[in-house]
Parts: sequence; structure tokens; C-alpha cells
Amino acid sequence: MAAFPDINKIKFEGPESDNPLAFRFYDESEIVEGKTMKDQLRFSVAYWHTMRGSGEDPFGAGTMVRPWEGPLDDVPNAINRVKVAFEFMEKLGAPLFCFHDRDIAPEGASLAETNKNLDQVVRAIKGEMQRTGIRLLWGTANLFSNPRYVHGAATSCNADSFAYAAAQVKKALEVTMELGGEGYVFWGGREGYQTLWNTDMKRELDHLGTFMRMAVDYAEEIGFTGPFYFEPKPREPTKHQYDFDAAACINFLRAYGLEKYVKLNIETNHATLAGHTVEHELEYAGHQGFLGSVDANTGDLLLGWDTDQFPTDIYLTTKIMLAFLKYGGIAPGGVNFDAKVRRESFEPIDLFYAHIGGMDTFARGLQLAAKIRAEGVLQRMIEERYSSWESGVGTEIEGGCHDFKTLEKYMLEKGDVDPCTSGRQELFENVVNRYVM
Repeated sequence: MAAFPDINKIKFEGPESDNPLAFRFYDESEIVEGKTMKDQLRFSVAYWHTMRGSGEDPFGAGTMVRPWEGPLDDVPNAINRVKVAFEFMEKLGAPLFCFHDRDIAPEGASLAETNKNLDQVVRAIKGEMQRTGIRLLWGTANLFSNPRYVHGAATSCNADSFAYAAAQVKKALEVTMELGGEGYVFWGGREGYQTLWNTDMKRELDHLGTFMRMAVDYAEEIGFTGPFYFEPKPREPTKHQYDFDAAACINFLRAYGLEKYVKLNIETNHATLAGHTVEHELEYAGHQGFLGSVDANTGDLLLGWDTDQFPTDIYLTTKIMLAFLKYGGIAPGGVNFDAKVRRESFEPIDLFYAHIGGMDTFARGLQLAAKIRAEGVLQRMIEERYSSWESGVGTEIEGGCHDFKTLEKYMLEKGDVDPCTSGRQELFENVVNRYVM
């Protein structure tokens, strides 16, 4: 029996459409910078929020109406949930999905039973993937929910917690490979500390480096060739997480010799929690060759936590798509809707409204970013601002022709710098407004 019997396949109807169950901007076949929108955006549904979100918060019980859920979170219920998930994704037209191992299958009384549960659900997922053609963008392991990870997983003070996490990631990697997953994500939900009084930071970071190296080595052993992703997040639930932001993650990867194997999975709401913007994080990762994939969401400016809201700001998605296009596209990563409907949006149809809005917002951002790049106004303004580096001493410095002594001689002869030009921030912002408004 269909879970969404009254909803047909979501279609593109164009900007003039007022149908809430249709795309206004996301035309998957539209060509943008040599690729279809489908291939440029690579939309992915997050199993954890879309299929497992309950609407529960610290002040109240769950509110979500999910008729397909049974009274027990057992394997039969999980298999039924798989059918619902793929019906949703098929009708939405999302080509990809992501999951944590505990999203798709319940834990058992032992690791062996847990793995058996996972295998049963994976068989159901594989069948639905074959039926629909929907693919797995990446998999990951939930190393933060169970109390065994109260002190972290790879960075735990308890060696058994480290060992259990290793076994869990081993299985998650095998499942990701079995399902044809295009990548694997490390998200250190509790890899950090609350107080340095009880923390040996160096030891914990060494253990985290060892853990990720074990994963890379095992992937090579089993023939998994997809990229690994490291997802920055500065806090919540821990006070200070080791994967604080893109800069911290890249530094960690280089320090532990992992830079050849691991890129970054950037999230908008995590960037803001770190005191950055998502475009800052994308640019920082991109220019150093670490831009891998994106969790697409946003936060609330009045709330200081990870609210994981669906993106509806076209300025935001235009900035994101400018970064994607600048660095050659997001593949083999994707735009993963790590976003949840609001607690007050509890009916099943709200899942469609939320994803349609997010997909349209990104599609419009892609169109605008491509137009900005094609017309080149912003790029020419930036080039003009840095024009002193295009000749004379600027070219010589970038060419490695100077040191402190020669530059001192140059300035002694010249006397002072040429007058600086205005940064014209307001003009730059006005130019962007011409496209977006």
C-alpha cells in the first residue's frame, strides 16, 4: 500500500506555477554550464531527518504523524520504512540518498545481532535501489547516540568504545560498498571535550588520526574507492569538537597524513555555529582542494543551535553554487538535505513541501550563479581591485623574485605606497542584487 497515495510524481511546471507540489525552477534536464541541473546539483535525501525525524525537542515529545511507523522499532518496521522512503524519493525525483547505519536498522542485543539486523534491511534497500535507480551518495556510522559513546568514539577515554566504533565503521564501510555508495562520511558527533581539566587532547587527537587511518586502510583492503569526507562542526553536543571548522579539519588531515584520502563535507548551519559563513568554508576548502560534498540546510539567526532548517534563501544558494562552479562542480559529492521539517510541520505532505522548496531554491541559485559567471561583472571588479598584482612589483613578488631586503630597497627608492583604492563593498552588493532581486 502506498504511503503517499494522493501525491503523484513531482514535475517541473516553471516560474509561473502556483502548484505547491511542482517545481518552479528545478528542471533536472536544463543545461547549466555544460551539465544538466540534475548532474550539477546531485540532490540527496537524508534518511535520518526525513524518515526518522520525530519532532521531539528538549521541551516536548515528538509530533510527527507517520502512519507507516509500527509500534516497535524492529526489523520488519525498518523494512517497511525502506519502502516508504523510496516511494517518497521516487515521487520527489531525488536521484540520491544518505544514511547512518542506525537510521536504517535497529540495534540488537549484541554487535552480531546488530549486524544481522543491518544486513536484512540492506537487502531491502538494495532491492528498492534496483527498482527505482536511486543511488547512495554516501553512508556513515552513528557513533554518537548510544551511551557507549558518552565520551566520544574514536576519541573516547574508554578503549572498548574505540574498538566497538571501529567494528561499527568496518561494517558501515562494507554496507556502503555493497550498495554502491559513492563516498563515506566521518562526522564526529562527540569527538571533542567539555573541559580540559579531564582531557588529554593530544592523545585523543592521535587516536582519531589512528582511527581514520584504519578506515582508509580497510577501504583499500576491500576495494572501496570512493572518497572519504570529514564534516566540520564546532559544538553541540560537545563544548569544543575537534572538527571545529574547515581550517581545523584540513590541518588535522595534513598532520596525520590523511590529506590524499579525505575531503570535507561542509554544512551551512555548522559554518554559522563556528562563526563563519558557508561561503567562507566552501572557499577555504575549495582553494586548498578539499571541497567534497555539502549538507544543505540553514539555521535561524535568532537561535544559537543547529536547527537544520530547509534552505529558502536564494542569496545563500547563489553563493554556494558560485563556489561549486568555481571549483569544477560538486561530483562525486552532492547536495544532501540534512534538514528537517519544523516540529509544527507534522503532516507527511510537509516532507514534500520542504524538499521541493529546497530543491527550487538551489536550482534558482544555480541559474543565478551561472549568469553571474557568464557575464563576468563581479570577476572583472575583483580583477580591478587586485590590478597592482598584475604588473611591476606585484608580478615580481608572486613570481618569487623578491625577499625582505629587495623589497626594502624598492620602498626606500619609491618612498611610499601608491594610494589604495576603495573596496566598494556596497557596489559589489548592489551588483549581486541586480541578479537576485
